[in-house]
Amino acid sequence: MAASSREHVLSLYRMLLKESKKFPSYNYRTYALRRVRDAFRENRTVGDPKAVEELMNKARDSLAVIQRQVCIGQMFEIQKTIMEPEEKKSD
Repeated sequence: MAASSREHVLSLYRMLLKESKKFPSYNYRTYALRRVRDAFRENRTVGDPKAVEELMNKARDSLAVIQRQVCIGQMFEIQKTIMEPEEKKSD
């Protein structure tokens, strides 16, 4: 994989992780983060440029879906789970 392509893949990976962390729901957030990490880990040995480009397109589509779902999720109030830490109140 060329250095430029590697940089694009890593950039897309970081963007997917960053957007996934914005999910207001703990369950969706942890699922999205786990799914992104697993998908990239599973495909890290792919060397064929055409296959890499196809995977990149699929990841871009996933990024768009995550962005839309985060936007929709932020429109509605959710109840915090016990797994989520309490927000620190500043005096």
